[in-house]
Amino acid sequence: MHRLKVFSLYSLFLILFSCFLIPYSVKAEVPISKPDLSQPTGIAPAFFGPNALPIIDMSDGLTDNHLRLELAADGYIGFQNNNTVDIFARVRVPLFTRWANLSVWMPVYGWYKQYDGTGSGAGDVYISTDVQVLHHSWFHSDNARYIPQMTVRLGMKTASGEQFERRRHYDCPAYFFDLAMGQSIPLKALTLRFAGSVGFLCWQTDNGRQNDAVMYGLQAQLRHEFFSLQATWGGYVGWERHGDAPMSIKARAAGHVKGFEPYVQYQYGIKDYPFHQIRVGLVYNLDILGRATKK
Repeated sequence: MHRLKVFSLYSLFLILFSCFLIPYSVKAEVPISKPDLSQPTGIAPAFFGPNALPIIDMSDGLTDNHLRLELAADGYIGFQNNNTVDIFARVRVPLFTRWANLSVWMPVYGWYKQYDGTGSGAGDVYISTDVQVLHHSWFHSDNARYIPQMTVRLGMKTASGEQFERRRHYDCPAYFFDLAMGQSIPLKALTLRFAGSVGFLCWQTDNGRQNDAVMYGLQAQLRHEFFSLQATWGGYVGWERHGDAPMSIKARAAGHVKGFEPYVQYQYGIKDYPFHQIRVGLVYNLDILGRATKK
């Protein structure tokens, strides 16, 4: 337990320190001399490519005891003739304990076709730390199974994405934190799980200004030993109220075979995210802690 506290606090410190430094080390390329809060900046997901600041995948209230390596291919079909394909990668690492995870992900490289021609470029890097703050296994009462699981996540986005001038990525950092809570219901050979999350997201829009948003999400999962189904509704709402309130639904189906998890996912942008997304990927789970722990 002492080691858990040390690594959890250390991980949170790293993310907080990084989030503090990045806004001062990277400047957006839309300078203004006299900020006018009544005028929206247009640095919002409705007006950029699908990877500029997408709706971040919500947590289900559980950290992981496995190393997860993920590689996928994305196809985005824009509502306004803005189409993109990219290669997506993500890694999730237990920080010496299953109760704290470090996650790094990014659209590695993408190719697009839009109103002003075609192009390609690398995407932004996202880094987050997830810490389990509540879990039913920590209690020994007869009613412990009714206690939900809860995680806190703290993360940031770099400004490494290319082609701001063609409205593909923001040339600015972002940082976020959220709290997720979930509960599983066993149904013989199946497990039904419900989760919800709420959080805060902010990103620089131009010199001297930033947009602050409330993140939200609801999720339902159905899991079997050999497959899983998942549906998620979520998004965030910025204060400018001008293209900065993306909302979407996601549906995901996956198989589970000896540590491998092939999956397909579809996302539909309901508001301020004018894209259909189809993702086909593969996850490999490796028990680097040397012990498999049931969730």
